[in-house]
Amino acid sequence: MSENKLSFRALQLANEQRNAYGLRYNDFTRYRKHCANRTHRLRSTLKTTHGKGREFKKLPPLSTENIKDGHLELLLFESERAWAYSQDLATQSLQPANEAQAGTLRHSATGRFRRAVHWSTQLLSHCQALYASSRLSAEGLMQVTIYTLILNGRFLRYRDNFEDALIQLSVARHLLDELADRAVTSRNQALATVFADEIGPEIRYCAHELGKEKAYDVDAIAAELSEKHRGEIVEGCDALIQKFRLEGEVAGKGEGRKKLGTLMWEGQPVPVRNPELVDVLLRVQEAEAKIAQSREPAGAESASDKGARKGKSSGHGSKKGVAAYDAILLALSDAEEVARKLIEAQQSSGSSSSSVAGTRDVHFVHAYIVYQLLSRRIQRDLLLVSALLTSHRPQATHLKSAKPKKEQVDARLYPAVVKLLDTVIQSLAQMRNLSIVDESPDLASAVEARLTFTKAKRCSYLAQCYVITKKYAEALSLIQHAAIYLRETRSTLSLFSEDPISSATPAYYPLTPSDLDSLESTISHDGLTIKNEWFTYNGGSIDADNKTHKKPLFFDIALNYVQLDMDRLQERAGKTPTPVPVPVQAVPAKSRLEEVARPETPEPQAPASGGLSSLLGGWWGRR
Repeated sequence: MSENKLSFRALQLANEQRNAYGLRYNDFTRYRKHCANRTHRLRSTLKTTHGKGREFKKLPPLSTENIKDGHLELLLFESERAWAYSQDLATQSLQPANEAQAGTLRHSATGRFRRAVHWSTQLLSHCQALYASSRLSAEGLMQVTIYTLILNGRFLRYRDNFEDALIQLSVARHLLDELADRAVTSRNQALATVFADEIGPEIRYCAHELGKEKAYDVDAIAAELSEKHRGEIVEGCDALIQKFRLEGEVAGKGEGRKKLGTLMWEGQPVPVRNPELVDVLLRVQEAEAKIAQSREPAGAESASDKGARKGKSSGHGSKKGVAAYDAILLALSDAEEVARKLIEAQQSSGSSSSSVAGTRDVHFVHAYIVYQLLSRRIQRDLLLVSALLTSHRPQATHLKSAKPKKEQVDARLYPAVVKLLDTVIQSLAQMRNLSIVDESPDLASAVEARLTFTKAKRCSYLAQCYVITKKYAEALSLIQHAAIYLRETRSTLSLFSEDPISSATPAYYPLTPSDLDSLESTISHDGLTIKNEWFTYNGGSIDADNKTHKKPLFFDIALNYVQLDMDRLQERAGKTPTPVPVPVQAVPAKSRLEEVARPETPEPQAPASGGLSSLLGGWWGRR
């Protein structure tokens, strides 16, 4: 009989199909078309079509012995198709363009809704028969019962029958709470929580319409009404619940139990009320367990960095340990994407958070996942920095060796470390802007302290890049900036007594006073060494490289075509040479006899008068 047992889960199948085909964004038209296509495919697969052409072939009735999972899925999708069509028609009736046809659309919506209840009732009767013959588990029957109760309660609420609707929805809520409390896996628990959150506002609305005093207390209303009416609404309800509990105890002892550990934030649990989030967070939990088993937490970069500078072995700073974080970062990225899609769906549909009042919503869960993702990314980058410094330990003595040994340092080492510290600074800046960090003053100060501490380390390593290229002025300026950042870090850490990051589990970036002292001594030593090397190189002169002026190639080409005024260029550059006074020699005066006689300038002569011009000249006043 166990080989012939069915594994039909109505709530799980309905939730997956609704989220995948449009109902995440309240697109009932798309979901109705999907259900229609799915029913056609199921009928073809199960050979339950009514024949081809005009001849109608009546199908044989289903029996408990020959029924399959596909038959139950077919009834479920028929119910979902009719329900989605009713919601689509009801939405169309509210549009101003269909005001003239609003009554007809509402009447059609009521008919489709009634048809959906008919299909779900038929599905429930088949499942009850299968449960009686031990072909269906108690959990499967409970899910079908809950689905039918929710659909029937919504139909009664749509017909303004609030009293009966409240009873139906309250019994469904009680069964959902039972499913969540006794769930074998965290995914089943989140699935029951999702449906409980969906019908919670409907229970509150019905209670408000009936004039109940504490209509806001959904849990109390559901517990009171389900205690009175669950025996008459659900046949053999207590026996069904008892059987479900026994099955849960047996299944919980198996190896397939997957429970998500409680996520905590500031001493309070973080609710995970969505099955999709549970799936990805389970992968995160598995990756964290593997890291915890294989190696110690990799957040102590400061200690390993200090050991690399002093020539001590860090032990765990290896590239293999860095690669172990890829799985957890991938799982956290998937979790962040799922949480972001849930927020976008909630915003696009215009609905408020469906979680219970007073609990943390999906926005908080998304911020929590982003914080975990950034912390693991910081942990990985710091471990990679430690691995790089450890691999170059014999050469990377950080300006504590003689000049010939320092020339053996790989020129790519310090730029690579600076690049990694840049990513750490970027992650810390993003973490500082998160809402959950901004709401905690101590955590915000701790993140700010690590941000300035990382900037100080970055300036320290960036200074070595300039030292290699003999740019000592820039290197010394960076060392001074590092000292300022370190002083700011000490000031920030003095604002609180206990560091929330160092005391957390795991501490992804521990920061102790010894780390600050070590970096301070390194910075002061590097500053003194840079000054000595600068003085040895050119006496500490900034313009030493400009003593021998080399004319750019451009002037060699331009002077072939243009005469260059070098005096003017020197004057504009502020390098005009001081003019040397040249003594003027007296020129002896020449006598008048020695002067050369020049010919006299001839006087201008008037034109010869005569002709017509001389006759008419008097008329125009000229001669």
